[in-house]
Amino acid sequence: MADCKTETDKDIGVLPVFLRMAALHASNVVLSIKCRVQKLGFGVVVLLVGLFAAANAKAVSSVSLVWGSNSDPSVVGYNVYYGGESGNYTNEVSVRDLDWVTVGGLVEGDTYYFAVTAVDAYGGESDYSEEIAYIVPGFLTITQGPAQGDSLSIQFPVAPQHSYDLQVSQDLETWQSIWQVDGIVNEWVEFDVPLIGLTPRFFRVEMH
Repeated sequence: MADCKTETDKDIGVLPVFLRMAALHASNVVLSIKCRVQKLGFGVVVLLVGLFAAANAKAVSSVSLVWGSNSDPSVVGYNVYYGGESGNYTNEVSVRDLDWVTVGGLVEGDTYYFAVTAVDAYGGESDYSEEIAYIVPGFLTITQGPAQGDSLSIQFPVAPQHSYDLQVSQDLETWQSIWQVDGIVNEWVEFDVPLIGLTPRFFRVEMH
């Protein structure tokens, strides 16, 4: 699609809001017959729709993506590209007559990068929307500092519109809450647990 690139494409951006709503940006009509798909910015919205925990292993989850519909009447669908590296999309999902898609099989704790294109009836495809990154919640890591007596660092990713409850147990039956955090942005959060007087314990995170 290099021959479809225009100067105004440089101004296309993503609106990284975490609400299910269409976010349409200024568009640019490409006059080339070969590239008739209208250029516009896609407001990609990321919502976590499933969380399936597994012991001693990374499980998989799903995420819903929503973007602003293209008003060009020749557009018949969209391609959603994603992968584990920025700009390197190893997976593709195609949808017709929809401005959303649910992508499954995402490994918890990993980061994925998404971009969307519009497609017309002749197979013409727009340039990528602005890329958006998503860290899949549902994975917890525990590390200790290099010095003896350093506290334990517990880290896990969070997603907006969800709250998280870090809990501890000595017998895997009775659990006590030790920290609560609200997901404001999609990021890793960290909580330090002192080792002084710490007996063998188990940790888990509940998402609400």
